[in-house]
Amino acid sequence: MLFIICSLLIVFTGCERIREAYGRGNNRNSAEGQAQAAPVFAVNTTFAALGPIQDYLALSGDIIASSTVDTFSDAAGRISRIYVSVGSRVNRGDPVVEVDPSRPGMEFIPNVVRAPVSGTIVALPAQMGMTISQAIPLARISGGAGLEIRLNVAERFISRIRLNQPCEITLDAWPGEVFRGSVSEISPTVNNITRTMEIRVAVENPGAILKAGMFARVQIVTERKENTVKIPVGAMISRFGEQYVYAVDYSDPEAPLVRRRNIIPGIIIDGMMEVREGLEPNEEIVIRGMSLLEDGSRVNIIERAGGLI
Repeated sequence: MLFIICSLLIVFTGCERIREAYGRGNNRNSAEGQAQAAPVFAVNTTFAALGPIQDYLALSGDIIASSTVDTFSDAAGRISRIYVSVGSRVNRGDPVVEVDPSRPGMEFIPNVVRAPVSGTIVALPAQMGMTISQAIPLARISGGAGLEIRLNVAERFISRIRLNQPCEITLDAWPGEVFRGSVSEISPTVNNITRTMEIRVAVENPGAILKAGMFARVQIVTERKENTVKIPVGAMISRFGEQYVYAVDYSDPEAPLVRRRNIIPGIIIDGMMEVREGLEPNEEIVIRGMSLLEDGSRVNIIERAGGLI
């Protein structure tokens, strides 16, 4: 009987030791499995850039001559001669049109209509044989003082407009070219029907390649900042009243991590955002694949868009 009891004790003791050893092995394997199962997220990145950023109002309008004068005849009659054509350059006093005031049974000396100012003929309504009165314009002369664009600014943007603001002008006629201008005149009143204010933009015309009548797109620069940290606006995450980005940490080159950086955003223009605080130039940030990231997440950089900014 004693032998049987001793045998059972030996068996039970051996089983406990086996369980303990098995348990230690399971715990070790579980810890190793958890370490191996740490997720790695595929992301795309870019670098925060340092440079200028500017805010603007986008408007459009037609280029017109800044100074035009209509030419009229002193007498009614029939146009008997035209001295100029559209595009002709005239000086003050040059003949433009000849009007014959003669009537049946009466002969009169033709009336020569002369240019009231020096400039370029931009419109010529007069046609040979046309009968006109003193109220009909015969020619329109651009005084040569330059070109301008008249624009209507919505009332809510009036506070952002001031004289001599720089403007960037683009035209379909010259794709890829950017022309310069500035706000030269601001209306003192607001149209109470359209709730807009008229402004005039003086246009620089190097080489005289711009023509009156062209359609132009105008960006009135309302704010410009130099040496600003800027990133793609899609890199910022907004949650629970906070704005932040994920910056790449290369403390361990074999396993890069991301670190959450709270930022203070500034103006946002054309998909780019100013970062006032929280990020330094040339820091690498995640721009795609950040939805599942947390502070300290491991990442695998699939694409580095260094030329985005």
